[in-house]
Amino acid sequence: MDDHVKRKSSRERLNEMINKLREDIVQGHRLAGEYLPSEKALAEQFELSNQSVRKGLDLLVRERFIEKIPRVGNKVIGDWDDSKRTVKLGFHSSVIGEASLLQLIAMFQGANPRIKVQIVPLTSSSFHYIGNYFAGGLLDVVMMNYTDFRECIENGGRQLLEPLERNPGLYPFLSDGFAEEGQLLVQPFIFSPLLLAYNRAHFAERGLSEPDSSWTWRDAIRAADRLAAPGERVGFHFDFYSANRWPLLLLQLGARFERGSAGELRIAGTGMLDSLRTCRELKNELAHLSDGAATGESETMLAKGKASMIVTSFFYLNYLQNSNVPFDIAPVPHFGTPMSLLLSIGLAVNRASKEKEPALRLLEFLTSAPAQTYIRRHTYSLPALRSAAEWVGEEKLYRPSRFSLFRETIPGFRFFTELGIGAIELARLNRDLKMYWAGLETEEELSRLIESRSRGGSGEPARQ
Repeated sequence: MDDHVKRKSSRERLNEMINKLREDIVQGHRLAGEYLPSEKALAEQFELSNQSVRKGLDLLVRERFIEKIPRVGNKVIGDWDDSKRTVKLGFHSSVIGEASLLQLIAMFQGANPRIKVQIVPLTSSSFHYIGNYFAGGLLDVVMMNYTDFRECIENGGRQLLEPLERNPGLYPFLSDGFAEEGQLLVQPFIFSPLLLAYNRAHFAERGLSEPDSSWTWRDAIRAADRLAAPGERVGFHFDFYSANRWPLLLLQLGARFERGSAGELRIAGTGMLDSLRTCRELKNELAHLSDGAATGESETMLAKGKASMIVTSFFYLNYLQNSNVPFDIAPVPHFGTPMSLLLSIGLAVNRASKEKEPALRLLEFLTSAPAQTYIRRHTYSLPALRSAAEWVGEEKLYRPSRFSLFRETIPGFRFFTELGIGAIELARLNRDLKMYWAGLETEEELSRLIESRSRGGSGEPARQ
């Protein structure tokens, strides 16, 4: 047995078995009528006792994923009941871990045995992809983050989304973000501001005070220099080039894009260009910013002790579950005024769905107190339901001491649209800014490129 397995408790290994079998069944890797491996084989695979395996299988029986056939084995249940209605849910694969999605679906199906939820992994979150799925009747409900929603609206897709009733128990600022002209079109599900996560042992080792809400980026730079250990770890890691990260800096600087008379973006000679220059200077001072991190890379580095501080989200803190790192969290550093970029994920219903009633019932369940409290107790993600997000009780997993700090920082939450741009422009800027921030493009070239693209041009010089 390797060291990683040794460190896992029996409960963690049992949960791993249950989640793996449940995921295989929901995603169609184990088909109806197929038998699971024997209890003995599962016990060996997951390093469990036979009694623990039986407890896990009993749970899957109660959730109606399998049935026990005496003296034969455990068989995956099929949908032989023609009276069942199927709701097709489009989701981002990361949400399985970020919101315990499979467990929530099991809870819903247990309470609604006549409704089957078929999950459809989304390979793209673009409006055209989701729009085609909606128009073709391939999705009844879809998960949308705030950027997806804005892209949908900008592309004229509002008519695809079923108008929804506001849930007064959800944080109003989340519902406001998913509304257009006062009409709610996406129900908030989970959310997160960007935050700072750090290794407490590294700070104690260097005799440094832990970060707090007063920290500026200058404080972070000084601490990163002292925390770094050449050949062992970096003091700070930040996926600088992510469209879910760099807008934070511009928001904190109070920047806003200006426009010309025809609505095109203006860069040259504006305050925004000054802010972009400040971002580039900050990037150069923080020597260990990432130039294109893989999903979860910063969190993996923190978990392995290879980074002392990272910029992350409550969503991505889930990569630290079952980690032994003594981590805590703090607000992100700032330039003088505390502020954070807000990320939000919601649920939209296909307006043309033939299964609208069960689709709305699923949406109602996923934003209900039982489901939202389950998210709060079993993940690090923040549920959109206020009472669930602020729940206090016996914890199911290690909880950083400052986990509830988000409640005090809500006034500083900002969506990227407060920069004066839309989702389509954000995607273009995310491409165009990389060369400038890497020092491979001048300010004049950057201004010309962005302004040309905004007018509808290619941004490339004409061929002679």
